[in-house]
This record gives sequence, structure tokens and C-alpha cells, in this order.
Amino acid sequence: MAFKTIKRPKISLGERFYLQSILGGLWLTIRHLVLALLGKSRNKKELAGSGIGVTMQYPEARWDKHLPKYYRGAPVLVKGEDGRERCVSCQLCEFICPARAITITPGPIQEGPWGKVEKAPREFQIDMLRCIYCGMCEEACPEQAIFMSHNYLFTPTDKTQAIHNKAKLYELGGTRKGLVNKWNQYK
Repeated sequence: MAFKTIKRPKISLGERFYLQSILGGLWLTIRHLVLALLGKSRNKKELAGSGIGVTMQYPEARWDKHLPKYYRGAPVLVKGEDGRERCVSCQLCEFICPARAITITPGPIQEGPWGKVEKAPREFQIDMLRCIYCGMCEEACPEQAIFMSHNYLFTPTDKTQAIHNKAKLYELGGTRKGLVNKWNQYK
């Protein structure tokens, strides 16, 4: 078996001490510093800054206006136009959740003519500390009862505040107007 020896290239002193990389990083930092001192930094208007730096001033300025439509925030439950719960306790979102953050206890519907046919969640909980905001629960729901909201401000102080129950999820979600898109023949 033949071996081929490969000679390593000679490394200069500048390459050995990473001088080119260090000087490139310093040049970038100095350029940002000069632009900030002149008040010409990038994204000054979008980030509502003073021109010194490109950091968003968080409590005063928020990302709400800059979020794209496809942003996946916290999952919420929605009601239909008629005020009924859209969730029918099929438990598909619970089964598909990779983090096992959703817990559903099904129960019957008491009011209306749907009482013998449909179910509704007796308990619906999402552990927001376990949720990974993947959006699979939204995709699996045949009734479009669970949506990923644009809410990203979530700061619980203890674990009990991090578990959203059915009432909290409906409060955050509100009502959703329009047809259920999965059954809309014109979509």
C-alpha cells in the first residue's frame, strides 16, 4: 500500500497569531463606533434609537410593528363567531406536541343541540415552560381552534403562572372570524 505524504504549508507569523482576523474585527468595531458618534448608524428609525448604537430601546420600543405574519408566538385557543368553543377535544394537538406541553381532559357539551354529538375540553392546559413554539399543534387542529399568537412577552415569576389553563388561553386568543379554512372549498 502506497502512502503519500502531504506537506503542511508554511504559516507566517501574522497567520499564526490571527492578526488578519483581529484587525478585521477591530476595523468593523471602529467603523460602527464612528457611525454611531456621527448619528448615522443603521436602523436608527426602525429601532427608534437616538442614532448611538443599533440596539432597540426595549421597554419603550417593541417589535410588535416589525413582526412578520408568519411569526410563531405563544399558542392560544380561539372561539368562533357565535361564541362557541372551536375546540372539540380531538386531542390531536396533545398527541403531536413533541415537548408534551399540552394536556387535554375531554368532556361533554351541555348546552345546545350539539350536546350528544360533540365534545369540549373540560380542562385544557399548556405548560409554557415546556412549549417550544413549533406550531405543530396549530397545523394538526382540524377545527382551527388553536393558533400561534404574536405574543412574545411572557415573564412568569413561578411555575403556576407558566401553566395556561383554558380560561387564560381563551382570554389571550379571543374570537376568530371567518370560515374554518380547512373545510373551505374555495381556499
